[in-house]
Amino acid sequence: MSAGPPKPVAVTIGEPGGIGPEITLAAWVRRDDLALPPFYVLGDAGLLAARGERIGADVPVAEVEPGDAIAAFADALPLVPLRAAMRDEPGVASPANGAAVIEAIERGVDEVFAGRAAALVTNPINKKALYEAGFAHPGHTEFLGALAERRTGRAARPVMMIAGPELRTVPVTIHIPLAEVPRQLSADLIVDTARIVAADLAARFGIAAPRLAVAGLNPHAGEGGTIGREDEEIVRPAVEALRARGIDARGPLPADTLFHAAARTAYDAAICMYHDQALIPAKTLAFDDGVNVTLGLPFIRTSPDHGTALDIAGTGRASPASLIAALRLAARMAAAEAAR
Repeated sequence: MSAGPPKPVAVTIGEPGGIGPEITLAAWVRRDDLALPPFYVLGDAGLLAARGERIGADVPVAEVEPGDAIAAFADALPLVPLRAAMRDEPGVASPANGAAVIEAIERGVDEVFAGRAAALVTNPINKKALYEAGFAHPGHTEFLGALAERRTGRAARPVMMIAGPELRTVPVTIHIPLAEVPRQLSADLIVDTARIVAADLAARFGIAAPRLAVAGLNPHAGEGGTIGREDEEIVRPAVEALRARGIDARGPLPADTLFHAAARTAYDAAICMYHDQALIPAKTLAFDDGVNVTLGLPFIRTSPDHGTALDIAGTGRASPASLIAALRLAARMAAAEAAR
């Protein structure tokens, strides 16, 4: 993560039975047309060869050391092999692949910390299969936070951002029932989330003075407390606390008027109170090329903003657009961080 010669991006396959293998192959095929940053895969050469044969993609794969990935990238998809093997069973999320999936994530974090990769791009995983293989974390992001803490000795606070060409959104609460949102929402949680967003926008997106729009929880941002008290008692104090810290934050703002084209020109990221408030506008505007970015980590991590798509795995129909966007954004973030 220090300045020096160009570094490639490390990519994990994700769930081997999903579309991760084939969109990775498809991204490499389009490397020249799209001027993609050099990347290497942490995975299994046999899996990629088998998937390429299934979908009719003749992609040469070269097993390399990370330091040789850039030199190999023009002529072959560079691959750093794992100890654990991956089986090619399209459409099947098998716990038998769990050891390799977990190893790839761990190795990816190690690669960035060791300075062999500029950033980490992770393809989607299947949590159920990993749970059956003994995975002990709620999800991908939490595992990355635990790995960061293990490496640094400091607690990590991962924050999810969905970034597209026209909009960046961040949910303060994520995968919880809607009924739980008012109970779990707090001014401290909003401030902590927004502070991390502002810091990463400055450090990794090259935005010197980030502008944050903070959505209200209730319709019309509570209409002065007549439609619920949360916006006046939780959201507004959080915005005031952020402004006291020198962060350019506005709100609570009505979510129903926050995402149209003119409104989006007034902020760099929208801080939303719950999952769908953030993800519906983000995916509406950038369903194919939105990127899931994890902020608050001591390394750069992006991911396609879609799932494993087991239903179309092995058919060759999966679009690599979101993975391509994730690769490009990871490289831009790394360059912005290196330029500071």
